[in-house]
Amino acid sequence: MDQIQQLTSGLDTIWVVLTAAMILLMEGGFALLEAGFVRQKNAVSIIMKVFVDISFGALIFYFFGFALMYGKDIGGIIGTTGFFMGGDLSHISLTISHDTYWLFQCAFVIAVISIVSGAVAERINFRAYILYTIAMTGLIYPIAGHWVWSVGGWLGKLGMIDFAGSAVIHGLGGFSALAAAMIIGPRIGKFSADGKANIVPPSNLPLASVGAFILWFGWFGFNSGSTLSATNTSIGHIAVTTMLSAAAGCAACILFTMMRYRKADPPMVINGALAGLVGITAGCAFVSDAAAICIGAICGIAMVYATEILEAKQIDDPVGAFPVHGISGSIGTLAVGLCAKPDAIREGTAGLFYGGGFHLLGVQALGLVTVCAWGFFITWVFLKLIKLIVPLRVSRDEELIGLDVGSHGVPAYSQEEGFLDLQHLKNNQ
Repeated sequence: MDQIQQLTSGLDTIWVVLTAAMILLMEGGFALLEAGFVRQKNAVSIIMKVFVDISFGALIFYFFGFALMYGKDIGGIIGTTGFFMGGDLSHISLTISHDTYWLFQCAFVIAVISIVSGAVAERINFRAYILYTIAMTGLIYPIAGHWVWSVGGWLGKLGMIDFAGSAVIHGLGGFSALAAAMIIGPRIGKFSADGKANIVPPSNLPLASVGAFILWFGWFGFNSGSTLSATNTSIGHIAVTTMLSAAAGCAACILFTMMRYRKADPPMVINGALAGLVGITAGCAFVSDAAAICIGAICGIAMVYATEILEAKQIDDPVGAFPVHGISGSIGTLAVGLCAKPDAIREGTAGLFYGGGFHLLGVQALGLVTVCAWGFFITWVFLKLIKLIVPLRVSRDEELIGLDVGSHGVPAYSQEEGFLDLQHLKNNQ
């Protein structure tokens, strides 16, 4: 028996480490996607923010974020043990070590802050972004995650189901991104005096497409890895629903934009695939293949409408972080309350469409509203506080020249032209 347990533990450890690495590779996807969506003069600034996400995010989550999220709690609200991965973590009972579990969860927290970075691209102050990254990875996300995923979290006790994070990661990140975009304001020239949105062409759609493909690949680690077990028989089904939902979101966007704009819109199609991936994340282990297709298609179309609404409200979200993550994450979370199969959910709970009544749907709605409201309002508060320390936004000259040269002193491509712009900026300061 001991040998069997050791073998199981070893296999589970390999599985979780590999899927954690797949999720970490998604940062390369975020980097390429966002660099392709923004203008050429801001590509380096996107890459630098991704490095902030990974480095500061990992360290802060190790120092105290993990403790607040998974430590022994007080009243289901916040963890109090496990700082620096020490102290009492005996309540976390898994076949993998606490170090392995931390690594997997660390990959998740890095993904959360990466959602926000796209919404404030091309105009946020780099120092302000570092401070916000510390707040998100050390406090905002860990507390929300504790409510749902920890042993004693109050939303988890009520029965909320979010398998891999449609609400905890994407809903939270999406609504935090919305708050950040609203506070920091639109890019110069994005909206005309009459409120009409001007097109800001992406710098490199092939690059953005490759980023989306990397994210799509990493999502199999995101969802299937959340089993935390290499011998869990649902891994295959999770991978299938993940694939189908992404494909449906992408296909729906192709067809919908062809009807709406008379041409298939490439940025929308890219985000349509991501919307389908976000939407299935909560219920990938609990819904049927048909439900996964419906969820993906609905998320893809809803993302298009949400993008149009943001522009009508003069909210500038360069990469579509809120439509992709906030809206699709919300749809996916509620879909569990509708489509969860009774044979797949703990304690025989089922979604409304399977005779489970409104209980699970109500819990999902309560959890979704709570997590998203927390992300929106606490982000608003932190950014207002950060503004008292450093400017939230770069100067007008810096934004016009580009953050690559203005904030980091180096252009992404043309060094000669970039350094001439930098010298011009210095001469006019």
